[in-house]
Amino acid sequence: GKVIGDAQADYRNEQGRILTGPEYLTVFNGLTGEAMQTIDYVTGRGNLMDWGDNRGNRSDRFLACVAYLDGIHPSVVMCRGYYTRTVLAAYDWNGKELKERWIFASNHLGCEDYAGQGNHNLRVGDVDGDGCDEIIYGSCAIDHNGKGLYTTKMGHGDAIHLTHFDPSRKGLQVWDCHENKRDGSTYRDAATGEVLLQIKSNTDVGRCMAADIDPTHPGVEMWSGDSQGIRNVKGEIIAPKMRYMPTNMAVWWDGDLLRELLDRNMIIKYDWENKKFVPLVKFTGTLFNNGTKSNPCLQGDIIGDWREEVLVRSENNAALRLYVSTIPTEYRFHTFLEEPIY
Repeated sequence: GKVIGDAQADYRNEQGRILTGPEYLTVFNGLTGEAMQTIDYVTGRGNLMDWGDNRGNRSDRFLACVAYLDGIHPSVVMCRGYYTRTVLAAYDWNGKELKERWIFASNHLGCEDYAGQGNHNLRVGDVDGDGCDEIIYGSCAIDHNGKGLYTTKMGHGDAIHLTHFDPSRKGLQVWDCHENKRDGSTYRDAATGEVLLQIKSNTDVGRCMAADIDPTHPGVEMWSGDSQGIRNVKGEIIAPKMRYMPTNMAVWWDGDLLRELLDRNMIIKYDWENKKFVPLVKFTGTLFNNGTKSNPCLQGDIIGDWREEVLVRSENNAALRLYVSTIPTEYRFHTFLEEPIY
């Protein structure tokens, strides 16, 4: 194959970390694996401490997404850093070359309040109704033109959800949890950053979940590691705190229109009449990834029947297993991949 950079170089230090040397962004042909174009990665490491440590941990926190920044064509947005310094670089691909659309950096003049606001994940959607995608980057939002839309200044968190939570309220909302042992969990307007509900906490709230699990309340239900129970979109507690409240993943699995929860190798159903979570399916002989985050290898509507499939690895790492719901459904929809937020 095509050699990118110096094939003889070894940039690892004595601890096995790569803290120096060039970095690249390459576009590969999805069918053949051919490297079609390579450019220098923006932004490079620079001074490691600017990212939050000198060990290459926080400087190597990368995120990426596809966003329709002009409302018509897909752009790729490469992101680096979320504990302190933050940089997002947007590119367009015309089939032959990458063209830089914009760069947003928290160390640019006027953007200082956007430093340290990112999560381990991000969300993309047209939050302000202008026909173009914005990027929800943890506690802040970046507009489609590469300018800061707003920042709540509540800092880094581990989980975030973007959707139309409240059918009585216009637009999209965000449910976020925070690590700073102060701001807890927040429910906000995705377009403006206005905080609609806050459950403060003196702990690191490491998980939050949002899913429509109770048909007796309009919209989406929310809970977190310190939400004192399950709440509706008005912030009211509709079920008390339970010993077991799954907060890792939500999944469409059975045939009704409510969501289920995916935690480790098990799918759980919320029994809204008795206010408890009940195991529905267990993927025996499988393992999930990333420790307490318990992620599958892949979750998504692969087959196209609107329910989601779950791809996991076997306990001995010798095989991948794809689990499919066998529960009949009376409903038919466009596939989720046609839904921009999904």
